Amino acid sequence: MMKIAAASLLAGSAAAFAPAQQGVAKTSLDAMPERMWDKMVDKTERSAAIPFLPRPINLDGSYVGDVGFDPFYLSSIPKNFAGFIQPPQWEEVEGIPTLYWMREAEIKHGRVAMLAWTGWLATDGAFGPVPFRFPGEVYHDVPSSLEAHNIMVSQGSLGFMLFAIGFIEFCTSAVLVEVGKGESDREAGDFKLDPLQFLKDKSKDEIDTMKLKELQNGRAAMLAFSGVVTQAALGGTDFPYLVPYPNVADVTW
Repeated sequence: MMKIAAASLLAGSAAAFAPAQQGVAKTSLDAMPERMWDKMVDKTERSAAIPFLPRPINLDGSYVGDVGFDPFYLSSIPKNFAGFIQPPQWEEVEGIPTLYWMREAEIKHGRVAMLAWTGWLATDGAFGPVPFRFPGEVYHDVPSSLEAHNIMVSQGSLGFMLFAIGFIEFCTSAVLVEVGKGESDREAGDFKLDPLQFLKDKSKDEIDTMKLKELQNGRAAMLAFSGVVTQAALGGTDFPYLVPYPNVADVTW
């Protein structure tokens, strides 16, 4: 009897060291769902602009001017932007992908910034002895571009500008409706506006070079306009917008 009891104890001790059986339920860590991050980046490549970050999945170099700069991975967020133009309940649409919408927005903001920077400086007399302004006392009496907004709002001129810009936006959104429906293969930002025929009889490489120049100038203009407005708001209202600090040591932040 003692021998049987000893054998049972030895068998139980050996079982404690035996390998775990197959088919045991996975831990909660193994059962974690796939992360959205894994779909937003290409882990096999690094961003050309920010080498210590993985490449955003949509920035594969297919767009002109794409250098992989998207530290917040906004271009990788999956979203159908057609709903901003046409409510989705109206009809089923193919949709506007994230990267297309963001390139459209970047080009539009760049073009507006180029016009805004040029207009701001021209109004303040940066391009000649006489500032470029509309005729009339109400425009010539404006002290600077910085103060023009509030003055024009108070006397009503900006109401017409708001209507004009709204009308242009309404008309240009029609082509985005076509893109959202899949009825147009238009490139982002392309309105076929080339009155001086810069792109006529040009090769694809030459056209891409022109597009890159516009894109880079637009990016620079967005930074430049922000800088000009900031300098003017700090007190440098006259071109070249140097802030009139008599003594830098006296400046308090």
